[in-house]
Amino acid sequence: MNIVEVEKLTKHYGQEDVVKQLSFALEKGTATALIGPNGAGKTTTLSMLADLLSPSSGTITLAENLTIGFLPQYPQFFPWLTALEFVEMAAKISGIETRKAKLQATRTLEFVGLETAMNKKTGAFSGGMKQRLGLAQAIVHQPKLLLLDEPISALDPTGRREIMDLLKSLQQDTTVLYSTHILNDAEEMTDQLLFMKDGCLIEQGSLSEVKNRHADPHIRIQFQNQTQALDFAKRQSWKSEVKESFVFLPVHESYPNMQQVLRILASEQQGIIGVESQAASLEEIFLKVVAAK
Repeated sequence: MNIVEVEKLTKHYGQEDVVKQLSFALEKGTATALIGPNGAGKTTTLSMLADLLSPSSGTITLAENLTIGFLPQYPQFFPWLTALEFVEMAAKISGIETRKAKLQATRTLEFVGLETAMNKKTGAFSGGMKQRLGLAQAIVHQPKLLLLDEPISALDPTGRREIMDLLKSLQQDTTVLYSTHILNDAEEMTDQLLFMKDGCLIEQGSLSEVKNRHADPHIRIQFQNQTQALDFAKRQSWKSEVKESFVFLPVHESYPNMQQVLRILASEQQGIIGVESQAASLEEIFLKVVAAK
């Protein structure tokens, strides 16, 4: 079931189109990564979905009574308020009853790991603490759609891990769309991928679909030297590529699989150093797709 459907979404400022004819859908309970270089239009797209910007053309169709939470890339706070006061205020603005707002704010701050800092003024918060606080205000009202602009960009590796785990736990009840440039983290918690460049959507699909189209899986066999690698490749019936002392064999139904390759290698008398399956990482796929468009 789709809770968001976007059709030909466009935003222009003067003569410049910063978002061009985007069409995609978000399925309930999924996490979608919006990936693109700086200036691709990711923030503008998220801002239109959050109803902070009006589209120049195109449509955004939301499920009935859909509640939305939004975390900008650089969240701003009132430095004289404590974390608890700020999130309690956000809860009230989101429609939570006054008598319940403080309790909900407290629980949310505990959830994002700020239980020991909830009575500190936000002006003294570090960048990572502000990122957690921004997430708290975005989820305090338990939205069904969560829009996050670079939610882990200001965090150290430990903080990124903790926030990624939090976002995974939210997926049970919440659909998440987030922009990121940390692709290793995106690969871990993403159901769907949207690649953007120059305001256009240049690739989309599930993680497995995108990998199948672009990952270029292969088996890499390493020999002691290039002569042995070339000799091995010439004696096989299947086409392979030789680079230095390595033989690269595509993974394809018409080629031998890993078990068959290992059986062939077991009969070899030449010096084999190692064999392994390889495929392009999400970052390599992204760079490949962007360069091709």
